[in-house]
Amino acid sequence: MEIRWLEDFMALARTRHFSRAAEQQHVSQPTFSRRIRLLEDAMGTTLVNRQTLPLSLTPAGEAFVALCERVTRDVRETRDRIDTMEAEASARISVGTTQGLLSHFYREWVEQAGIENRLQLNLKAVNWVGEQFLDALDSGDCDLVLCYWHRDLSWGYRLSREKYQWLNLAEELLVPVTVGDDSGQARFVLPGTSAQPVPLIAYHPRGFLHSAIEAHLNRAQVPANLLPLIENTQSVSIKDLVKQGFGMGWLPQRLASRSEQYGDLMRAGDDHWNVGVDIRLIRLREPRTDELLTLWNTLESQHA
Repeated sequence: MEIRWLEDFMALARTRHFSRAAEQQHVSQPTFSRRIRLLEDAMGTTLVNRQTLPLSLTPAGEAFVALCERVTRDVRETRDRIDTMEAEASARISVGTTQGLLSHFYREWVEQAGIENRLQLNLKAVNWVGEQFLDALDSGDCDLVLCYWHRDLSWGYRLSREKYQWLNLAEELLVPVTVGDDSGQARFVLPGTSAQPVPLIAYHPRGFLHSAIEAHLNRAQVPANLLPLIENTQSVSIKDLVKQGFGMGWLPQRLASRSEQYGDLMRAGDDHWNVGVDIRLIRLREPRTDELLTLWNTLESQHA
């Protein structure tokens, strides 16, 4: 049964005339009559008394027209709600961010900025790596990118002021962490030795944080002796492996401070092993919508 059949029947109930009802429904009378017959077949009863002039509804027809009114009203209201939801969704600004920032920075930031209802997360972003976030901005897959940033990104040259604008929302420290041993001491400690290197749960080279750590180590006065065991793009995955005792790793301080199921993390080195990065919000210099520009102006005033 189709909704238009119900609308046909209500038109017939109003006009009590097949040709006038067909005209209201913008179909020919034969087509209209056929649809009323199909409706009666679907209901298994006669709804229209065709022997009277003007025609009348049978008792079943009278009961059915009330149902038609309720159903079509519900459908109309549902369509209106869907249209409103879609309009609100299209007005929201799409943001892509890393899994680590999503887990320990994003929610607090949008709540403090009062913009949680103006943003819509692109959940595909948790699978993007490094400069794929800029590709997503360029292609329109998102309007904003929330990410880590630092001077040693190998592809950082792409972020030109001619094409992009950005805000530094916060600073973050990457700190070296490990689990403790049975005596309560750090299981793995920097810098290690050539004979006994420190096992490292490392970041993937294409990501945001690998090059920051590598450049910091290259500038360090004391060389680190590390044995990379595995590479991962997500800081939350690195934290999980570190907390299971497989090795040490650098974690954003906001994430490292949150204890999970394997107990507290400990420092694997003193402060000179810390690596500083920025948390940056990026957009195209030419915004695609007025809503994005309005939001950006709000955020700029908050970080002035």
